Amino acid sequence: MPATDPNAVIFEAVAFAARAHKNQIRKDKETPYVSHVFRVALTVSQVFGFHQPTLIAAAVLHDTIEDTTTDYDDLLEKFGEEVARIVVALTKDMRLPEEEREEAYRKQLVAGGWPVCVCKLADIYDNTNDGATLGAKGREKSIRRMKSYLDALRTGLTAESRPAFEIVEKRLAEAESHLAKG
Repeated sequence: MPATDPNAVIFEAVAFAARAHKNQIRKDKETPYVSHVFRVALTVSQVFGFHQPTLIAAAVLHDTIEDTTTDYDDLLEKFGEEVARIVVALTKDMRLPEEEREEAYRKQLVAGGWPVCVCKLADIYDNTNDGATLGAKGREKSIRRMKSYLDALRTGLTAESRPAFEIVEKRLAEAESHLAKG
């Protein structure tokens, strides 16, 4: 593939994420974890309609710092400042106690700008599919957490991110309604 291909960053990100997440499994204990990051990238492009290669690459890489041995410098060197900045804004500081970590995370999501917002919305969109693999308490906690992220993101919506927000807000309401029905 020629180095001038603007989509090369996406293909490199897919290979990188597949290697980084290679031994991880989703909550259903069967599905390779990497399928989640691929679905998040597909949501960014196919559901939300964003086709910027760096945005799609960041979506593919969104969990690499948080869930693997990858760090900011690895992403900066391989994918550049824009992708690394988006991914770091999508990364929780696991050194903090949970309540403090979640508050800091919501603030950095809002401060990250519309590309971070779009990636997080795609992450939430895909995570609404996990309900079947969680118990009732796990589903309730997951929905509560996703709603807290939506509430935070609502404060920083832009013209670019508003349509994606509305799609996810509706999808999460449907997931919550399904949970209430039992």
